[in-house]
Amino acid sequence: MADTPASFSLIDRPWIPVLDMSGSYRRVSLAEVFAEAGQLRCIAGDLPTQTFALLRLLLAVLHRAVEGPDDMRAWGELWASPGLPIRDITGYLDEFRDRFDLLHPKTPFYQVASLRTEKGEVSGLERLIADVPVNEPYLTNRLGPGLQRISPAEAAVWVVHCQAYDTSGIKTGAVGDPRVKRGKSYPIGPGPCGGLGGVFLEGPTLRETLLLNLIALDCPYLEQEPDKDSPVWERPPHGPAEEDDAWRGPYGVLNLYTWQSRRIRLVGDEHAITGVIIANGDKLTWENRYRHEPMTGWRRRKDQGRGRQGPVYMPALHDPARALWRGLTSLLPTKSAAMGHAGADMLPPALSQWLARLRAHGYLDPSYRVTTRAIGAIYGTKQTVIDAVYHDHLTMTVQAFDADGELATAIVDSVADAEKAVAALRWLAVDLCRAAGGYGGQRSDPPAAAGARAAERGFAELEVHFRQWLGSLGPTTDPREARAQWQTQVRARVAAIGAELVAQAGPQAWVGRYLDPHKRTDYISSAIADLKFRRALNRALPLAAGSLITPAAEAQPHEVSA
Repeated sequence: MADTPASFSLIDRPWIPVLDMSGSYRRVSLAEVFAEAGQLRCIAGDLPTQTFALLRLLLAVLHRAVEGPDDMRAWGELWASPGLPIRDITGYLDEFRDRFDLLHPKTPFYQVASLRTEKGEVSGLERLIADVPVNEPYLTNRLGPGLQRISPAEAAVWVVHCQAYDTSGIKTGAVGDPRVKRGKSYPIGPGPCGGLGGVFLEGPTLRETLLLNLIALDCPYLEQEPDKDSPVWERPPHGPAEEDDAWRGPYGVLNLYTWQSRRIRLVGDEHAITGVIIANGDKLTWENRYRHEPMTGWRRRKDQGRGRQGPVYMPALHDPARALWRGLTSLLPTKSAAMGHAGADMLPPALSQWLARLRAHGYLDPSYRVTTRAIGAIYGTKQTVIDAVYHDHLTMTVQAFDADGELATAIVDSVADAEKAVAALRWLAVDLCRAAGGYGGQRSDPPAAAGARAAERGFAELEVHFRQWLGSLGPTTDPREARAQWQTQVRARVAAIGAELVAQAGPQAWVGRYLDPHKRTDYISSAIADLKFRRALNRALPLAAGSLITPAAEAQPHEVSA
């Protein structure tokens, strides 16, 4: 009797990493993750980028299983139900059961069964596993057996991650791909999610997380073509060449959530995966895709070429040196966001606008709180390696997403208040350094370096307090009182840092000096710098009670300069 072909059904076998409500970690199958979504806390990938990629896969299944949803009313019925429509979901998965078999001989999940190279090479698993440092795998638990074999369950997660975040660079040349030259396939860029400043909405359970990110077909912020848009498993199996544009689109979120940026074939069986072939797949450019991709913010490109009709928007990538709360303005809907065609500099994620619409139409309780998670890959060396993974989050009331609401305005203005206060702190540090003899106007010179250190300290001090303040806001909060409370906190924290910097400036800064000794102009000392700082802080935080300028402080600069 012939041997039974290897099989690993993603519908039935556990492979998706999750946390339940008690915080216990385990793996569940596709059928289980939807059936138990109300009792699961979240997807828990080894990397945040795994979580983001797996969430998009689950959303594609759910979108298709519920056939939309068509509109907000249909979405509201899903939200009001105690669980997900598991009968529809399992029926849909069964319809495409062969396409969800990781080791199927003809249609392996997210792979090409016939993929091979001219010389029959097979790469090691370090090509698939993104958290193995390139060339120097010293700080990793993947050495030795950890890189020789992994389970099919773990391999399935890394295949999904590879399609979403694989690095760019020269790839294996697959037989049958017309793009291959001399056995090599030249760079087409990283996986699609690697070009996004990924954002998703998170509720207290995985069920609510899935529904919050399930955008209805009638959402005015997206262009979706349900007759053309389809996930990859509903289309003919791939070969080594690029898929025809008529099939792959993108025509909507289903194309994008399951985009096949690579051609992959795993080597192994149901007991262990021991090797992989990874070749280039379908190229995707993100220019002006803001009407198709909902899980990222967008930034207007300033350097667009002449003759272009209308503004060009690209995904707003996350800055690893900047905490999420400082960029909150770009995540929340604004009145100008709806006028993207008129040239707004920033467009918020369509998800944020969708959430605002749900709240405006009464589908979410005013006291409901949502967490916005931001995830992104930071690439280096021509995008051929992943240097770091960005992950941050903010929890806030849904009132924050009301572009016309006073509370949303107060939140955005409060971020600006913090920026202005820290700018005053930065200039204090610059002036103190100059008073002590520091010269230079370049970023690497002592005054600028001192300012940068002070600003970094200021933002770090304010971060935890902003998160606490933001989390305390609710539907009954008075916006003006809340902003005044925040300004008072900012003034206290930043003023304390400023006082410490002045005290540590030393006797040379207290005596001071002329910045231009020949003309004897622009005299600066620690006392003058302190006064300028206090005045700037008062201008930045006008709602904070009291004044930071004392009569003694007013007198000091005149006495020194005399």
